[in-house]
Amino acid sequence: MNKQYNSKLTPNSRKLRKEMTKEERHLWYDFLKQLPITVHRQKTIGSYIVDFYIASAKIVIELDGSQHYEPDHQAKDTCRDAYLLGLGYQVLRYSNADINQHFRDVCEDILQHLDAVASFRKIER
Repeated sequence: MNKQYNSKLTPNSRKLRKEMTKEERHLWYDFLKQLPITVHRQKTIGSYIVDFYIASAKIVIELDGSQHYEPDHQAKDTCRDAYLLGLGYQVLRYSNADINQHFRDVCEDILQHLDAVASFRKIER
């Protein structure tokens, strides 16, 4: 069994996919879904559910609402990011304001990270 999968979170993950935030829907339908690679929504990794996950690039994308700027939530995000980094994932965080006000910049940043991973893999061979 995959250590990074927690089946107890599956019902919540499904619910989150059906009830995406406005910003998650915007990023998904207007950008991520159209990429020529597989992007997972509300993916379970360990004891966490990440907003978006690109397995081929080992990239996690998180969208942060205002609650993420409260001290308790920031501490939880720090632990979560450390866990994901420990598994070899790169965590990209964008605020909901970034999605709403700088959508093209967010998309471009994601593409740059994907290009960097692809370029690195070419060098490794």
